[in-house]
Amino acid sequence: MAHPIVHINALLNSVATVLLVLAFVFIKLRWERAHRNTMFAALGVSAVFLCCYLWYHYHVGSVRFTEQGAVRYVYFAILISHVLLAITVPFLALWSAWLGTKAMSAGEGASLEFRKRHKQVVRWAYPIWLYVSVTGVLVYLMLYIWFPPIRS
Repeated sequence: MAHPIVHINALLNSVATVLLVLAFVFIKLRWERAHRNTMFAALGVSAVFLCCYLWYHYHVGSVRFTEQGAVRYVYFAILISHVLLAITVPFLALWSAWLGTKAMSAGEGASLEFRKRHKQVVRWAYPIWLYVSVTGVLVYLMLYIWFPPIRS
């Protein structure tokens, strides 16, 4: 039976995904305050997830994916890309948040420069963060729901 925190982690990843999509919609509508607040909520949820994730792996360890065949290659392709990109998310997300905050609070001239830099970083940070959130849920589904390890 899976440790209860894996389900919490999946929920946190799902919430982060929804918040990221909402923030994208808000910025497209030019609702900057709603975008900012939603992105800070996503950052907070992701920080809680990271703490829970690290606690889980420190105390419980990892679970082997036991399914064989083509799905095993799919799982590991998703997992490896997820882990490698997840390493960048805290740095990209915090950098983006800092630039976005400066863009909203700096004077007119500086604000334009911070806004430009924020957009440049977000062009990479947002799709990576969204991918990591979505694939985190996929890894959970594949490991614990669709192909759970067989207990003897």
